[in-house]
Amino acid sequence: MAESTPRFLFLVSLVVAALAMATVPAAAAAHDAGGRSRLIHLHFYMHDITGGPGQTAVQVVKGPGPAHPAMRGYHFGDTTVIDDALTDGPSAPSSRLVGRAQGTYTLASLTEPVLAVSMTVALTGGAYNGSTLAVVGRDDVSAGVRELAVVGGTGAFRSATGHVLWRTARMESRDHMVLELDVYATVPGASPAPPPQAGVVRQVA
Repeated sequence: MAESTPRFLFLVSLVVAALAMATVPAAAAAHDAGGRSRLIHLHFYMHDITGGPGQTAVQVVKGPGPAHPAMRGYHFGDTTVIDDALTDGPSAPSSRLVGRAQGTYTLASLTEPVLAVSMTVALTGGAYNGSTLAVVGRDDVSAGVRELAVVGGTGAFRSATGHVLWRTARMESRDHMVLELDVYATVPGASPAPPPQAGVVRQVA
């Protein structure tokens, strides 16, 4: 029995080591397997059409708050649902559709022209077809460039973080605003990495 005791202890230590390796957190394993993170740049145009033919933005809540001093005809709390087209160029008729921006924006300031935006960028064409990005933040309409946050994603953008710079590119009409978006998303190395497509998406690192 005395001779078998060291052998028994050795076998027990092997089992304990194997169990420890099996319980390494999935995140750590993914980091080791995937290597370094990737920074991806997306560039496209968002078409917000609030009325007329091809309407993509519909007000679903008429804010019960006071009339807004900086936005005539609007009230504090006004909420709009969007399903805006995303294109690779500023002109919708002559540009390629690359996705949809789906979500809401709410007039969230009593005195300033500020919208609280919550939307999902769903890519429907190109290298990242089927992947999504979650974007939230403060849109001060009076500012030339606004910065919102990337707080997650799915598919090729799973666990993404980053920011979006967007600006009003032009007004096609009173009801059709064209926004230019530059998305900078950092994606963990374990996420799938389809090849970038020139003109729409670019992998920076």
